[in-house]
Amino acid sequence: MKPSVLCWALGVAMLCAAAGPGIGQAAPGGVQPPAPLQTVPSDHGVFVVFLGTGMPRPIPTRQGPSLAVVVNGTAYLVDAGTGAVRQAAAAFSHGIDALQPNTLDIAFLTHLHSDHTLGLPDLMLTPWVMGRTAPLHLYGPTGTRAMVDGLEHAYAEDIDLRVNGLEHSSKTGHRVDVHEIQPGVVYQDENVKVTAFAVQHGSWKEALGYRFDADGRSIVISGDTRPTETVVQACNGCDLLIHEVYSMARGGNAYFSAFHTSAVELGDIAARARPKLLVITHYVGGDKPNPAQMLQEVQQKFTGPIIVASDLDVIAP
Repeated sequence: MKPSVLCWALGVAMLCAAAGPGIGQAAPGGVQPPAPLQTVPSDHGVFVVFLGTGMPRPIPTRQGPSLAVVVNGTAYLVDAGTGAVRQAAAAFSHGIDALQPNTLDIAFLTHLHSDHTLGLPDLMLTPWVMGRTAPLHLYGPTGTRAMVDGLEHAYAEDIDLRVNGLEHSSKTGHRVDVHEIQPGVVYQDENVKVTAFAVQHGSWKEALGYRFDADGRSIVISGDTRPTETVVQACNGCDLLIHEVYSMARGGNAYFSAFHTSAVELGDIAARARPKLLVITHYVGGDKPNPAQMLQEVQQKFTGPIIVASDLDVIAP
């Protein structure tokens, strides 16, 4: 894997592109991102690291859906797809100190689908094995506690051996402080205010999106959702809107329309939400996403700047 790099894109965002197809592409006819600079972002400030932009199907170049909002050197993870901790380690190796694995201790789940949570036991245990002593503070919908309880039971012997065996691991770093949340302000510290809002993800009883407000910047993350007015309301001119998508060119069906947002529908959402930058991620519905096709479909309604994210991209509002 080539090291990530940083550049200014479209006058409102910095793009840090890892090797791979379809990275940092602006909509056809729009402004193209300039050539990257050989730098990495400072931990002071606000930026987003895309740890995984994939979907349930195993695509080697795209890990499971997960990202980190980094604010003044602290990482706040959203979702824990396959490979999240290892991707954080990759970002750390490229100079993003906030993603050192043993410091990962705050995370937010949008919903409990397997592709968004397969990396949760990794996030619970690997940073602890690497030296984390603080518990993982985990925020998510109803059912999060039951999922964590099940994982702790599944790994009970492993935990016991690491604590009481020759490793002498911390007795606290494997624990999870679970907060089952409802829409509203769910977290606030000296860096960031996090507001959850309800979205509609098919037959899931609870699915959430998140808005992060930090340092005068606003970042809205849709989670998995069909077209939902709460996304428009949460953004309302936000600096960065991160939204899932599928392309009608790949074909649609009743499942897609109930659970996800087509690129054409996303164009309508973005036109009304008015983000300064739209970032597309978690492309569902095919093994070989076509970024150019998706961009064309979105731009039918939205003519603002767009980036199609790839794993280990870094974007700052």
